[in-house]
This record gives sequence, structure tokens and C-alpha cells, in this order.
Amino acid sequence: MDFIARSGQTFLNLVRQFSLKDAIDVAIVTVLLYGIIKLVRDTQASQLIKGVFLLIALILISHYGNLMVLNGILNSFLESAFVIVVILFQPEIRKALEQVGRSKVGRSLASAVGVMDKEAGSAATHQAIVGVVEATAILQQLRMGALIIFERSARLGEIIATGTLVDAGPAGQLIANIFFNKAPLHDGGMVIRDGRICAAGCILPLTSSDAVSAELGTRHRAAIGMSENSDAVVVVVSEETGQISIAIDGRLTRNYNRVSLLEELEKQLISQPEPEQGGSRLLDRLGLNKNSK
Repeated sequence: MDFIARSGQTFLNLVRQFSLKDAIDVAIVTVLLYGIIKLVRDTQASQLIKGVFLLIALILISHYGNLMVLNGILNSFLESAFVIVVILFQPEIRKALEQVGRSKVGRSLASAVGVMDKEAGSAATHQAIVGVVEATAILQQLRMGALIIFERSARLGEIIATGTLVDAGPAGQLIANIFFNKAPLHDGGMVIRDGRICAAGCILPLTSSDAVSAELGTRHRAAIGMSENSDAVVVVVSEETGQISIAIDGRLTRNYNRVSLLEELEKQLISQPEPEQGGSRLLDRLGLNKNSK
């Protein structure tokens, strides 16, 4: 009874001393723990977490059981625990930091310090969008697949290094020719950087999500995986059906036509929409403006 009374008194004292600062502290820690659990729940890191708990149990057993040799080995191991944890959880830590950087808050902070220049290259981006729309229309008619990645704030140097550098203007005929099924660079992804074709034949990471439909092939899984690992906008043309899809932030939307693809790419890639006349000029170039003669 004395123990229960002391515990109750201690709890009441803590409640009286609890302030707004403590509430904010607890809320931040709760959000961080929830984020960590959500991040590792469906990954291989969940198995590592089980190993960590087992290690903690061994430490407690060796300490309270006076197992000197085991306790000494585990204490030596704990001296480098921080470095070991960073090495073991490097993919998950990197993914978490990338997600923070791709969030609205992260983009706003980056924009405030001048990391993202949203004004620069809008004309080149418009030209690249037009070229991709023209190319997808050609490939859709020929039933040839394509995988086109628009690089945004997250640099894709590692992906570009797996392919062949091209450094060419984004003409629709050139893009379609690269994805022609007899061309040497058709089997892979094309990266568009700063409004130009930077590289082709690039190897992309496949998504590990179990929620992806079984009817989607490797090309679509690569598009989703690329969008999960970066803030890129990925355009996919199905070789089997000719269907055009877009992958953004790990989500795949399908059934685009020339008009809807143009609108969606402009929405995602152009920071400030052009005036209505500018949009009409783009539609004129594609032959999609109903008001043009």
C-alpha cells in the first residue's frame, strides 16, 4: 500500500509540474516515433528492430546476472552502437530524410534559401513537355513502351550514371526514336534534366510495395519505384496496351491522353502557370486547340 501511495503521489507531482513546453516535447517525440514505426513496419528494417530488442534483452540479462564476459563484450559493442545503427538503417534513414525534403515544408524552406529556383528554365521545361507529349502520341500508336523521368529538385546523378549520356534537345521525334524497340537505348529510362534529354537507357529501382497491381509490368514498377525514391515525375507508355500513365510520390495514375498529359505535366513541372495565351500556343503546336484554324 505504501508503494502504491508513493507512486500515486509521484504521478500527481509530475502532473502538477507538466507545462506547455512538456506537452510540445511529448507531441514531437510521439510524431517521430510514429514516423519511425511507419517507416520500418513494412521493410526489412523490421527484422533488424527485432534483433535490437534481443540485444537489449541480452544486455539486461548479462548485467543483472553478473555474466562478466558477456557483459564486457556487449559493452564494447555499445561503444560503437551509434555508428552501427547508422550503417544498418542507412536505407531507411536516407528514405526518411528524402521524404522530409520532398514535403511541402521542406520545399518551402529550400525555396526560402534559394536552393530551388522555380523561375529558371520554365521555357525549356515547356519545350520538354511538348516533346514528351508528341513522343508519347507516336509511341502509343506504334504500341511501343517508354519510361521518361522528369528530374525536379532531387538530383538523379546516380540514376544517370547507369545509362548513356545524350545531352540533346527534347524533340518528340528524337524521344520516340530512342524508345523504338530496335534501338539500343530503348530498354531503360530516359532522364530529362533542365528541359533537355540528359541520359537514356538508365536503370531504375523497382518498387517493393505489395499494393501494386499484379497486371503492371516491370516498366510501371520501375516508374513507381523511381517516384518513391525521388520527387521526379515519371511518364510511362505501356507496350502492351499503349496506355499512358504518370507516377508521382509512389502513386500511379493512368489513362492519360494528349490533352490531359499536357495539363498534368504543366501542373507538376511549371511552378507558375503561363497566361492563357501561352497555354493556347502550346495547344496550337500540338494541334489540340479547338479554336485554332
